[in-house]
Amino acid sequence: MAAFGFASGLASFFLVERNESLAQMIAVLMLLSWAWLILERWLRLGIIKRFGFKMPPAVMRFATQMVHQESLFFTLPFFLAATTWNHGQLVFTLLLITCALISLIDPIYYNWLAPKRGLFVAFHALTLFAVLLVVSPLLLNLDTGQSLVLALVLALLFSLPSLKGFIPSGRWWRLPLISLMLVVMATGAWQIRSWIPPASLRMTEITLSQQMDRELRAPGDSIRNIEVASLHRDGLFAWTAVRAPRGLNERIHHLWLLNGNEVDRITLDIVGGRDQGYRAWTHKLNFPVNAEGNWQVRVVTDSGQLIGLTRFTVEPASE
Repeated sequence: MAAFGFASGLASFFLVERNESLAQMIAVLMLLSWAWLILERWLRLGIIKRFGFKMPPAVMRFATQMVHQESLFFTLPFFLAATTWNHGQLVFTLLLITCALISLIDPIYYNWLAPKRGLFVAFHALTLFAVLLVVSPLLLNLDTGQSLVLALVLALLFSLPSLKGFIPSGRWWRLPLISLMLVVMATGAWQIRSWIPPASLRMTEITLSQQMDRELRAPGDSIRNIEVASLHRDGLFAWTAVRAPRGLNERIHHLWLLNGNEVDRITLDIVGGRDQGYRAWTHKLNFPVNAEGNWQVRVVTDSGQLIGLTRFTVEPASE
């Protein structure tokens, strides 16, 4: 069953890539599995009251594990594709990978994770948070900022009801403590949101060049080093191709940083649906007099999530 969860999650990703209408159906099925998990306690009590049949606890624990497996292996490929690996996003994606492996290994999942109530709730909330980040743009055409806020709020609200059965009777004091822990998690996630890959967006290409073919919408030769005189004379194009789901309109920003300090922010809008990514560029001409140093161009969303980055060096004029 663990192998099935792994394979079906990966298959879902490739089906989503090929057919976005199918992606919406898969997203609905994923949400229905979580709806069942959230309502499970009330459904189980209703079945007992009406039919007198009591679902064995082992079956319910197994169903919870399967939802975790399916969710993590469905969302993980999206985050792997969207992660900027030379950035703090590496931490978030590695955390998801670790959670996915834990969900596969029964001795760790049942004997180490499940008995630790607070840790299990955090695991559950993180899994739901990742699912909502992926499915919200697919189903509702929300931009990354809206998806992030929605995912934080719903993961916070729906984590506790679905896990009420895991709080032992007589340990009522654990509920406010776990609630506080979830609020702290949500607040912390918002503060470090640039470390959370925008699962609905993917940088397919980023190029810095001093030439741009406007008809073909293609850049010239890529630049990694440039003399300051040439930079001031011709400026620099930042060309990006960002893949987004069909129907999604997103505002992104090109941030120009010199030695870690932001010196300019240029805004543009992208439209989803193109397989190779929506191609757009900005042309920066206004550089500071003392432009020598290490530069970065970061592509970020309105909410501050990083889509991708590139670096270049401005060298002193040759004599």
